[in-house]
Amino acid sequence: MTDKPKHSQPERTPYQEAVIRRYYENRDTLMLQKLGDMIGDLYLAEGKARQRLWKRIEAALRNLHVPESRIAHLVKTDNPEYLARLYAELQNKPPNRT
Repeated sequence: MTDKPKHSQPERTPYQEAVIRRYYENRDTLMLQKLGDMIGDLYLAEGKARQRLWKRIEAALRNLHVPESRIAHLVKTDNPEYLARLYAELQNKPPNRT
């Protein structure tokens, strides 16, 4: 009988480890790209779809380490132009390596 726990996660291959590592190394860049896509969608969204989109945008901004007070202001104003300005600012900022 082995001493391994019954619910242990299978070991990853070196390739899988590399893929996971690259994802986390580039997470800020990926999140910024998604945010850019969502800004375009926000200009066109209305009603409940717009509200759902703002929830996704809030999550993306948190992942990009934007201060909560700034996120709250953007959501409250519901203005895509303000969000686009922040997006441009984030593009010029060096990546946050945490």
